Amino acid sequence: MEEARSRPPGSVEPFPGAPKNTAVSDELNRILSMLREACPADAHISFDFDGRLHAHIDVRKREEVTAVETLLPMLGHGLFHDINRGGTPHHPFYHRVSFLVDR
Repeated sequence: MEEARSRPPGSVEPFPGAPKNTAVSDELNRILSMLREACPADAHISFDFDGRLHAHIDVRKREEVTAVETLLPMLGHGLFHDINRGGTPHHPFYHRVSFLVDR
């Protein structure tokens, strides 16, 4: 009570911060690390979420597309599925491999 009296009138003390839950970002970083280890060094890896987690790997060479498509089913004990090829928005000289992540 004495502490409240010693503060100047009209000052507001902030609420204590809520503990941060990093479970989602930790899992995404784990998946990202797994993909980075398996992909060419210059590959661009991205995620999007629309109710299901999608991942995209953009590579420069068509041979790299085939290599990525071959490796994905073996990573993470079937974590990646529904693998397909597509265009890369805003990167005409890249090839995209897209897939679903079972998480």
